Amino acid sequence: MPSPHEHGPSRPASAAAPARRVSVDPQGPVLVEGPVEIVLEDGTVARSDRFLVALCTCRRSRTYPWCDTSHRRRERAQTPPEPEDRIQR
Repeated sequence: MPSPHEHGPSRPASAAAPARRVSVDPQGPVLVEGPVEIVLEDGTVARSDRFLVALCTCRRSRTYPWCDTSHRRRERAQTPPEPEDRIQR
């Protein structure tokens, strides 16, 4: 539920900005329709003017708070099976 301070004390409810769409993927980032400003833990502000922004939720991103897909697990290519004639019995 939004807090009463989100829209600022001087802005009437009728003049509130339109709602942003946020999509949550349990296996990936949070997608937010931009532009967005993110207030980080230390108080700094990160801004993106893109129309859709991927926010990192796993903190593995080198470009945090933006997602760079570092959360994806790298799968090793399976080694091909040995030919039947090379298998010792």
